Amino acid sequence: MTTIEPETSGASATAAAAPGAAPADAPRTTPAERPSDGEHLLSTRDVSVLYGDNRALKPTTLDFDAGTVTALIGPSGCGKSTFLRCINMMNREIPHCRVEGHIWYGGVDVNAPDTDLYEVRRRIGMVFQQPNPFNKSIYDNIAFAPRRHGVKGRKQLDQLVEESLRGAALWDEVKDDLHKSGRALSGGQQQRLCIARTLALHPDVILMDEPCSALDPIATLAIEQTVRDIVATGICVIIVTHNMEQAARVSDRTAFFYLGEMVETGPTAHLMKMPKDQRLSDYLTGRFS
Repeated sequence: MTTIEPETSGASATAAAAPGAAPADAPRTTPAERPSDGEHLLSTRDVSVLYGDNRALKPTTLDFDAGTVTALIGPSGCGKSTFLRCINMMNREIPHCRVEGHIWYGGVDVNAPDTDLYEVRRRIGMVFQQPNPFNKSIYDNIAFAPRRHGVKGRKQLDQLVEESLRGAALWDEVKDDLHKSGRALSGGQQQRLCIARTLALHPDVILMDEPCSALDPIATLAIEQTVRDIVATGICVIIVTHNMEQAARVSDRTAFFYLGEMVETGPTAHLMKMPKDQRLSDYLTGRFS
């Protein structure tokens, strides 16, 4: 089984040079396909997705760095979420779905067939479009995964719960109600609880698939501030959004997808003001959405 070497400890972990090789039956990798060790936290090289014979995502190459937010934008059905789900191998759960290309993280191609998915999904967390707290208390929502990973001491769990809720800007709102059901919280609070649940495993990367689409403007701003607070600790966030203003507010870099193709990428401020591709220009000016 391919093993991901440990990163530097803590939420501010950055990419470490770690030996790792794809198994013998995996596609051979040329030096041009594999980034230099430590160059980026996570990189994709020619990642594409097929459902049977239908190619839903064309070969996509992107780099992601620690302490940054990358926004994936584009109209519905253009491949943003499909690409996002590749990064922590969620597409492998879909029948007849095949992911091609390389996803380099921690010196290892996590798209190799024998990669430890359990470890990948601990390091690369996911926050979904609809808040999905467990039918448990606020405390147990946070403590559930650490317990599964061997954390048993009450003092250690108490500290981890508080740190995670503070990281998601929720502690002050719920500290006196930790044994209240997570599902009794408001929609925005539930989404921040899901972010806190992800933070409890000290990930290096957090994937967010339109995390604010079901929230009101006040809750949306709270999530956006939480995202900026998270990346300040060194975590990399990759967020799918349909909201151009949100992308401009929270992201450092943006990638534009259209009809299954990653068309253009660059620093958000530059890309929004001076798009090179006419399709992106049309999208930004509302000619299609």
